[in-house]
Amino acid sequence: MNEILEPGMMVRHPGAPDWGVGQVQSRVGDRIVVAFADAGKQVIDGSRVRLELVDGGAGMN
Repeated sequence: MNEILEPGMMVRHPGAPDWGVGQVQSRVGDRIVVAFADAGKQVIDGSRVRLELVDGGAGMN
């Protein structure tokens, strides 16, 4: 799933639901930078975490 992520896509971190919805900023290999509504910018190791795509284009509040 992470291999289809592109900047602008909205995702959730399955292990950190309190982070809220995040917007993908960049993806280089397994390194994914996401700006989360309630956790700020986070660097995710895509080889360890499979981010969940959010349907409907829900934005950050």
